Amino acid sequence: MRTTSNPAFKHLPAGGGYANFDTGRGAFGGFGQTRSAASTRPLTIDDVVTKTATTLSLAVLTGALTYLGGSLAAGLALPAAIVGLVLSLVIIFRKKVSPALVIAYSAVEGVFLGGISYAFTAMAGISSGVIMQAIAGTIGVFAAMLVVYKTGAIRVTPKFTKWLIGAAAGCFVLMLVNLIASFFISGGLGLREGGALGIGFSLICIGVAAFSFLLDFDAADRAIKGGAEARVAWYIAFGLMTTLVWLYLEILRLLTMLQND
Repeated sequence: MRTTSNPAFKHLPAGGGYANFDTGRGAFGGFGQTRSAASTRPLTIDDVVTKTATTLSLAVLTGALTYLGGSLAAGLALPAAIVGLVLSLVIIFRKKVSPALVIAYSAVEGVFLGGISYAFTAMAGISSGVIMQAIAGTIGVFAAMLVVYKTGAIRVTPKFTKWLIGAAAGCFVLMLVNLIASFFISGGLGLREGGALGIGFSLICIGVAAFSFLLDFDAADRAIKGGAEARVAWYIAFGLMTTLVWLYLEILRLLTMLQND
């Protein structure tokens, strides 16, 4: 059984293959519970698309409003990040999906992204055009990886999954070590500073985040084929949101370093 590097998908039922996003009807409901014929209708690709579009639209709206808030926006980034982390942990460890929590998470993440984007323009001295480039880059990578998955150009095999999970874990461990080191050494290990090392590390993180979409798509595909209930679409939307947030931040950081070099 394959797993995924995205902890948001830890409760999704397994089943199915790759590159289909079929609307198959399985014998099991959401989170591995048997479902009778009279229970909630099964998950479909339309559910996934609709819920994902809803969460992304909300994040874009709150992000834009926060960014336009001016200097107040930067101050909202840290509180929003903390609230978003708490909400994500509740969603991940809660056994029953809650649309309200996913919607709240999306709104808060929008505030965080809007605040951090404004902070980059104010503190790092980048132009607003870089923000738009980061948004366009994120959308482009997402679309490209969806095409890659749908065409089966790269198959999500157990070996591929293990490699990607290891790479993602390695990236986060290095980020943590760099953060701790920054308390004692200016710039830490240099992974988040300009120069070849910082740019190289950002490129690696962008690559890992991009390929993580393949695991996310595969998890959603297996949930559909496994017969998960329709409300699980909110859980899938939440999982995709976490990967999108990571990818956007990495692209924004890379563009900032390239502009300042």
